[in-house]
Amino acid sequence: MHISVIQMNQGSDKAANLAQAQRLIEAAVEADRPGLVSLPETWTNLGGGRESRRAAAEVLPEPGAEGGAAYEMLRGLARRHGITVHGGSIIEDGGEKLFNTTLVFGPDGTEVARYRKIHLFDITAPDGTGYRESALYGGGSDLAMFDARGIRFACTICYDIRFPELYQHLRRRGAEAILVPSNFTLQTGKDHWEALLRARAIDTQCWMIAAASYGTYEERGAARSVYGHSLVADPWGHVVAKCSDGIGWATARIDPAVTARVRAGMPLLEHREAARGWVAKAGA
Repeated sequence: MHISVIQMNQGSDKAANLAQAQRLIEAAVEADRPGLVSLPETWTNLGGGRESRRAAAEVLPEPGAEGGAAYEMLRGLARRHGITVHGGSIIEDGGEKLFNTTLVFGPDGTEVARYRKIHLFDITAPDGTGYRESALYGGGSDLAMFDARGIRFACTICYDIRFPELYQHLRRRGAEAILVPSNFTLQTGKDHWEALLRARAIDTQCWMIAAASYGTYEERGAARSVYGHSLVADPWGHVVAKCSDGIGWATARIDPAVTARVRAGMPLLEHREAARGWVAKAGA
């Protein structure tokens, strides 16, 4: 199965972001014929402040009902091309709180997964810039997984990558590939992005599929930068596809035989389960 990770340079103009995403997906499908395409985190809006985010948010329908502009665009692309469309994440209008939410549509346009980001990005970057995702967003609590062409996928978003226990749990639940749409800051990304993705690939023996936003955007009058470098890493931790700077995409072949070979040669899950007695002893 071939998978394309889409790298965008979105801003606060939702209509322009939708047009950019559709153009890139159409180009990737024409060039590489992927079975699944993946967009970055909050690809419908990046920057512009609270009002811009609220304006870009969509109330998500019950599966099967009609949704907003981004929802219907993703569903339509999946159906038109007969592929699985992983919609990175969009801003969900949850009423009092917004949510950073992934949507996935199968080849017939049916919604097959919905995931709200669990770990919220409340940090201070090395340059002193503060990020407080929880000031506007609520956190999710439910996991989401889906099957596409015989491969079991799991959904995560950006900051989730720093919490290996989540990824171990997804592996125990059968994940073979884990999606990580992101808006990694330039400062954290240049030091941690690839290292974290490769580490999660190695310790879960899963494929990491990470579409990311690239470039600069405006946030309340100040310029901010995101790292990009969208990539796919295999279960051995090799980066097998990666975007250059700028907008575009990268495509990799997800091979279940590679997954099986890595897991058979180094059965980490079985060893981990066999050694769990130390947890009880440590808590005694």
